[in-house]
Amino acid sequence: MDLDFERCYRAVDSRDQRFDGWFYTGVTSTGVYCRPSCPATTPKRQNVRFFPSAAAAQGAGLRACRRCRPDAAPGSPQWDVRADVVGRAMRLIADGVVDRDGVPGLASRLGYTERHLHRMLRAELGAGPLALARAQRAQTARILVETTGLGMAEIAFAAGFGSVRQFNDTVREVYGVAPTELRHARRGLPAPGGAGTITLRLAYRPPLHAVALLDFLAVRALPGVEEVRDGTYRRGLRLPHGAAEVALTPADGHVSATLRLADMRDLAPAVARCRRLLDLDADPVAVDAALGADPAFASAVAAEPGVRLPRSVDGFEMAVRAIVGQQVSVAAARTTLTRLLTHTTAPDPVDHEIDGDADLRERRQPHDHRSLRGFPAAEDVAGLPDAAFRMPAGRRETIRALARAVADGSLDLAPGGDREEAVRRLVAVPGIGAWTAGYVAMRALGDPDVFLPTDLAVRRGAAALGLPDDPKTLDAYADRWRPWRSYAVIRLWRAL
Repeated sequence: MDLDFERCYRAVDSRDQRFDGWFYTGVTSTGVYCRPSCPATTPKRQNVRFFPSAAAAQGAGLRACRRCRPDAAPGSPQWDVRADVVGRAMRLIADGVVDRDGVPGLASRLGYTERHLHRMLRAELGAGPLALARAQRAQTARILVETTGLGMAEIAFAAGFGSVRQFNDTVREVYGVAPTELRHARRGLPAPGGAGTITLRLAYRPPLHAVALLDFLAVRALPGVEEVRDGTYRRGLRLPHGAAEVALTPADGHVSATLRLADMRDLAPAVARCRRLLDLDADPVAVDAALGADPAFASAVAAEPGVRLPRSVDGFEMAVRAIVGQQVSVAAARTTLTRLLTHTTAPDPVDHEIDGDADLRERRQPHDHRSLRGFPAAEDVAGLPDAAFRMPAGRRETIRALARAVADGSLDLAPGGDREEAVRRLVAVPGIGAWTAGYVAMRALGDPDVFLPTDLAVRRGAAALGLPDDPKTLDAYADRWRPWRSYAVIRLWRAL
């Protein structure tokens, strides 16, 4: 990744938070690295180096600034936008694949040798997969140290470290203090809401149109899985090591996230999936500049800056939603999905003991009386009886074929999946056409440049803005919105 010194230094000098996560500032005179918006005095030019990743800065012997918390900055928007191997690798590392399967598992998922993968990541990010995963472990460890009462040994293994010694050495190297000193420095903060509960802030680049996000999620919320109430989105999650629940509340400059985890090892993937769901690593200024240049969108962009692309926490779930939503209204699709969910076996709730503490459900506030669960796994849906599918037989068999393909691994809808290959495999499934594959690519795979010209709501939104509503003509017109056509779709839906 090329970093132009003058451009980066101007961003640091102006403390421009739009560049947080794009690069990191190393200050050789103090031995720390910061986010561009760090409020500290701007360092002299001769004392500054710029790095494409926190792992690269750590590899140069620098420790994280304890004032600006560079590890808590939004992720680079490149890793959501890019569909190449490096972008896919970064999404998989964020989801904890290296911690679960090691570098060999990551390389296998991407279809490259470990050596070649290391070479590509090193060239782009200044660090290999192990170093990138290590930087993420350090951040996870800091969150657990500061927000939970877990013992240090438990935190070490929950964060993905192989030993307590490795955990201690890494925290000292990255933060310049021992783990116990990090905990001591945070004393006096409000206590977390019970065993297995963590509350943290998810940063984003402003602006963020929170109302648009919550409106979109609320109208599609599935009972028992998710809900929107009093400005907070809550849902159940199915994570690699167990069940979880999350409550996400947009605030000024961050989203407050309260996570109830059955297994603390799932913290990193839970955070990564919540960030993807709310599109928190996006660059809204770039998106709005491109769309706002079209007179049809100019007033909407000015009135509602920062409209995001709601994505998903589960690619299979989003694909099922897309199939059920074929040629029916959002409300009708929601009713059909709700019936399907009543026939699935609920996963274990987040109610086990952690550190000897009692059932988490007993610790909830009175208004949090309902337990939410994650969407069922592909294996569970594939085995459902015909009675679970209140839909035409052809659509039912399409969902079963999709579930079998995801279950046996022939279709990868995970964040690090190959988008083009996934679309090819999707359209090969009988009953899945261009609209369904495009919807899945947009929301499950996170492709920012998908357009749905045959979508009825898109066409009606276009007509409301004075644009052509003929699919072919509208598709040609949409070329001017590249590479952000997925965001244009959200704007067109919102125009209704």
